[in-house]
Amino acid sequence: MNNINWDALRQAARDAMQHAYVPYSKFRVGAAGLTTDGRIVTGCNVENASYGVTLCAECGMISELVRHGGGRLVAVCTLGNDEAVTPCGRCRQLLWEHGGPELLVELEGKPVPMTELLPHAFPEASNFTNPNG
Repeated sequence: MNNINWDALRQAARDAMQHAYVPYSKFRVGAAGLTTDGRIVTGCNVENASYGVTLCAECGMISELVRHGGGRLVAVCTLGNDEAVTPCGRCRQLLWEHGGPELLVELEGKPVPMTELLPHAFPEASNFTNPNG
C-alpha cells in the first residue's frame, strides 16, 4: 500500500491522545493504524497507580482492531504529547503480530519497516502448532 496518508494517521493519533487517562505522568499518547482494508484504528494510553500494568496506546489500538473484526495493519503512527514516540518492546511485538514484517511504523517522520524496528521478533501465533490437535 503505497498511498499511506501519514498526515491523516498523525491527526487520528492526536485525536486519540486527547482521550488518554494520565493522572500520574501527564504524558498523553495516541496511536493510529491503517489497516489493509483502509480503516483507521486508534488507541490511547491508560495509566494506573501500578505503572507496570499501564496500557500503552498501541495496546488500545490493537484492542480496537480486534474488536472491530481484525485485519492487518500496514502503517502506524504514535505520538506522545504531540511528538513522535517509539513503541516500547511489548508494543513492537503486538504490532508485529498484527502487521507483520512489512508493517511501516513512523519514526521521526520516516516510515520504518518492522524488520528494522524489531529484527528478532517472536513468531506470530499462526506459526505455532497446537499440541492438542
